[in-house]
Amino acid sequence: MIDFLNLGRLNSQYSLELKEACSRVIDSGWYIMGDELKEFEKEFAEYCGVKHAIGVANGLDALTLVIRSWKIMGKFDDGDEIIVPANTYIASILAITENNLIPVLVEPDPDTFNLSIEGTLSAITNKTKAILPVHLYGLIANMPEIMNIADEYNLLVLEDCAQAHGASINSKRVGSWGDAGAFSFYPGKNLGALGDAGAITTNDCELANNLRALRNYGSTKKYENTYQGVNSRLDEIQAAMLRVKLKYLNEETQKRKLIAATYNSGIDNPLVKLPLWENEENHVFHLFVIRCKSRYELSKHLRNKGINTVIHYPIAPHKQKALEEFQNISLPITESIHNEVLSLPIDPLLSYREIKLVIEAINNFR
Repeated sequence: MIDFLNLGRLNSQYSLELKEACSRVIDSGWYIMGDELKEFEKEFAEYCGVKHAIGVANGLDALTLVIRSWKIMGKFDDGDEIIVPANTYIASILAITENNLIPVLVEPDPDTFNLSIEGTLSAITNKTKAILPVHLYGLIANMPEIMNIADEYNLLVLEDCAQAHGASINSKRVGSWGDAGAFSFYPGKNLGALGDAGAITTNDCELANNLRALRNYGSTKKYENTYQGVNSRLDEIQAAMLRVKLKYLNEETQKRKLIAATYNSGIDNPLVKLPLWENEENHVFHLFVIRCKSRYELSKHLRNKGINTVIHYPIAPHKQKALEEFQNISLPITESIHNEVLSLPIDPLLSYREIKLVIEAINNFR
């Protein structure tokens, strides 16, 4: 069986270093808000090209806390609007609704799956205060144009970088384009912890200071609480794990790109639409997502050939019961994407033989 992603095998490459890092934390006797977190925040900020990285408990908290901090800073009022791609994972939207703001769902570009520039411009109202582009599947959104729009209309930009660690345009990485970036280090991400973890990147010192307080019960000094904060701290063991894995992120990304290039050059089934890949640096292939109108039949065909696939995501956010207030909205591009996408195996340790088997099986599908 060809795994979609074998995390045990992936992490076993670094087993000795991960165990040493874990032992270092255990022996230190300091497990929350210690040196491992400080060092990871410094290293990840340098990697992203920003002044600040703030470790938090998960990717959803990263998004939610940025918006909450901007409310505290007077940037938002209840009922203000944030533009977000309609085909994103629901977390991008929950971060907005959790803060009593209104998500404005915009159709994506059907070729990139990312936020449409035309759709963004048409969605702006006098209540719009921010844009939340999502670098979906590992492809960076059109950040130069998004930032031009933000500048013109005086809007904040919060990048959802959960799937795109290291993707860049003109060597400028995700998380450094907007006013803030939110990252997930869920185990299956390109930079994955061994549990839940997340981080926020920014060049805004005031925002960074507020976030450090908000993640820690609203406190900057022990037993003194400036805000009504939460407990959302990236713990020392996960920070230590991430420090190990960050060293190998670029190498693993190159392996993903090699797999993607082999898929793109080898798959020629006219029933399958391949992902757009414009240049070497803009896509890190967290997922290799194809489109096929006979998605379920193709998935079954591949499974019968011993190939595991995953659907990211089978139900569009506006069709989820949790967001039933949006269910009457017509979003045909989003709905067609959610009805047709299928993610192929993208494990960085796939062998050339396994990759060729996937290609052969897809090309034989009728």
